[in-house]
Amino acid sequence: MIRIHNSLTGRKELLEPLTPGHVRMYVCGITVYDYLHLGHARMLIVFDMVRRYLQHRGLKVTFVQNITDIDDKIIHRAAQNGEPIYALTERFIRALHEDREKLGVAAPDHEPRATQYLPEIIALTTKLIARGYAYLASNGDVMYAVSRFPDYGRLSGMSLADMQAGIRVDVVEAKRDPLDFVLWKSAKQGEPAWDSPWGPGRPGWHIECSAMSTALLGEHFDVHGGGLDLKFPHHENEIAQSCAASGQRFANLWMHNGFVNVGCEKMSKSLGNFFTLREVLSDLRDPEVMRYCFLSSHYRSPINYSVELLSQAQAALGRLYTALRDLPRGQAVEHSGHTTRFHEAMEDDFNTPEAIAVLQGVARAINSARAAQDAATAVRLGEELRSLARVLGLAQLEPAEWFRCSRRADIAAVKVESLIAARSQARHVRNWAEADRIRAELAAAGVVLEDKPGEKTVWRRA
Repeated sequence: MIRIHNSLTGRKELLEPLTPGHVRMYVCGITVYDYLHLGHARMLIVFDMVRRYLQHRGLKVTFVQNITDIDDKIIHRAAQNGEPIYALTERFIRALHEDREKLGVAAPDHEPRATQYLPEIIALTTKLIARGYAYLASNGDVMYAVSRFPDYGRLSGMSLADMQAGIRVDVVEAKRDPLDFVLWKSAKQGEPAWDSPWGPGRPGWHIECSAMSTALLGEHFDVHGGGLDLKFPHHENEIAQSCAASGQRFANLWMHNGFVNVGCEKMSKSLGNFFTLREVLSDLRDPEVMRYCFLSSHYRSPINYSVELLSQAQAALGRLYTALRDLPRGQAVEHSGHTTRFHEAMEDDFNTPEAIAVLQGVARAINSARAAQDAATAVRLGEELRSLARVLGLAQLEPAEWFRCSRRADIAAVKVESLIAARSQARHVRNWAEADRIRAELAAAGVVLEDKPGEKTVWRRA
């Protein structure tokens, strides 16, 4: 009885697979022109958690996550670098796979690339033109006619009138309506292009996901997910395209994970509060800390990232490993009230904070059993803790390995004071990214900072 908050309806709904026992799920993936950032990491961890739990409950899951390997940003970055687009995308696809593996995120069952699905994209665009939902504009682009789809705006909760008044839209003279969006872009000088019935060109971003998801999961499937930033216009446009082409529903349930904020603002390169996953992982005891950190908040809630938040997650995860330290392995776990509460939490829209609270409760029970010299109970609870934590991708290391893998190194007091002075200067000029970087460097070296009134900072060794 798994209930999921459906972004399309705004309420929790029962997951009822179209094919009993088999969940078909599509999650929008990465545009490969740079390294993963923390927002990408959260999305990957969230939907890996969803997939793990569904499989834990005995469901077959067909999980599709695409790669966007042709896009304006990719073309621009390759031109900046003076390298072929293929070289750029291949390099960052390798980086994606490396980072995903570090996070303990399993590879999808299917990982389609947009450039591999050009025939399907062209066929879908052709169908939309034939059904009167798309048109060939005077500039050679194929555009989707938003006004032809009555349900447009249902996912985002906005009416067409609201969008016309409040949405910033690039107005192109060739459009019949400012809200119309491109399905196929006509070729421009120096850009990659493929042949089509409308001349050389390349696909628009939105049509790619509609074509790939329906090709691999069918026109109507169970779950579609992605980051909240994709809700509008990307997912709204996917619904419009897919439903108009098929004449039926697209995905039954829509899931969106919340933003990762820094300093209560959305993480952004323009604001200077942008962190790549690789930067952050280099300062962590183990990438599991990142999983614990993100799963400690409900997937739909925003997370305000900070070094302190990661430190808290590392300490909390360490309590699980401490409970399991030197604890002998036992027989297969017998389910208890802990397991029941864990399942209740997870089946209420994947309430991982409550599920993690259950894990911490089991850890405390282990410690109590050890204090009472009740070895049999401690071993039994240890197996239960390992079993439940595994569902979330936590406590995957042997405890001895966890306690060996600290990357902290001693650091001279004079260097600490020098770095604190540099951080104070960065804070004074509101360079929060540099200030956070210095704090992270000191934290990795075992130095804890405490900011006092008047920009005074004191420190101690952890």
